[in-house]
Amino acid sequence: MLAMRVIITRPAGDAPPWVDALQAAGYTACALPLIEVGPARHTQAVAQAWAQWPSFQAVMFVSAQAVRYFFESQPAGNTWANGPRCWATGPGTHKALLQAGVPEASIDSPAADAAQFDSEALWRRVASQVKAGQPVLIVRGNDASATAEGAAAINNAQAEHSTVVAGTGRDWLAQQLQAAGASAQFVVAYERRAPAWSAEQQALAAQAAADGTVWCFSSSQAIHHLAQAMPTQSWARARCIATHPRIAQTARSLGFGEIQISKPSFADLLVSLESPA
Repeated sequence: MLAMRVIITRPAGDAPPWVDALQAAGYTACALPLIEVGPARHTQAVAQAWAQWPSFQAVMFVSAQAVRYFFESQPAGNTWANGPRCWATGPGTHKALLQAGVPEASIDSPAADAAQFDSEALWRRVASQVKAGQPVLIVRGNDASATAEGAAAINNAQAEHSTVVAGTGRDWLAQQLQAAGASAQFVVAYERRAPAWSAEQQALAAQAAADGTVWCFSSSQAIHHLAQAMPTQSWARARCIATHPRIAQTARSLGFGEIQISKPSFADLLVSLESPA
């Protein structure tokens, strides 16, 4: 019997460990990146954030990419003495912080056995340490299609001037900080864009829409890019595993017929692959 095929949709730089681990576990796995990442066009905002580094009580990173691109601009000689706490929403971001040289003792993230890895779980971890009147920096990405004015607005926004929607990740966290008397500042460290697929990749995606392949989604934006790349494709027979209920809802909106939810760890992904939907 042929091994189940699994498609990893993470950015090209993040996909190989997942593909290798799945292949070692006996699956036919391949990468089909649905998000391409690169450095932000407006690097002066990141440089300014580093200049203000000691003034932040904490710096929250929305993803491992946020860590990598932010720390590419780290000034020489920067030390962690009296530096801010670093907040991570999940294990991938936590690991990226360690790889960037942040001491374990300076990192806050949800417990390894948390039901979800998201801003809500992070807030339960850090709410008690927030000090009124001191800013928290949120390091995030931006869509490459956004205007220069839009990117600048994100970099300069304070939480009270942001569009804040309860339960939507970083904006929800900014709302909680505001309610606690702390201000939230945003800086864009990287840009996301839809990748340009080859004809071979396009054919693979079309086949995987109906042949039992399992798509693995760790971002709602990846699903939006899939819809843009294949606007007439039916997904009624397609299967996917999403790493958060909000991502699962996006897949449901696109029309995926079979959807499972898994925490973003390889062990949990294996459990989902081996369990019926």
